[in-house]
Amino acid sequence: MAKRHNEQQHLGDVLKAFIKENNLEKGINKVNAREAWTNLMGPGINTYTQQVELKNETLYVSLTSSVLRQELSMGKQKIIAMINEELGSELVKKIVLR
Repeated sequence: MAKRHNEQQHLGDVLKAFIKENNLEKGINKVNAREAWTNLMGPGINTYTQQVELKNETLYVSLTSSVLRQELSMGKQKIIAMINEELGSELVKKIVLR
């Protein structure tokens, strides 16, 4: 029977260590980027959003409205800053609106 360690650790610390040991950071970052887009853009823009994908520090967003795509392209830098602030790190360096 395996011995129990009586060390107490916070669950958040254990989860972070598990994610790091198993190289799950990229997948977690992709999910977090998708959630950040959904939270920040709101229901109006999300109805026109088909897909949000993070690849190599670039956030690819597929939109169904060309007018909305043009409007959002004017504020790419602000969107990048908002998403990075929401994520708590500089994960997104560029946004491609399709």
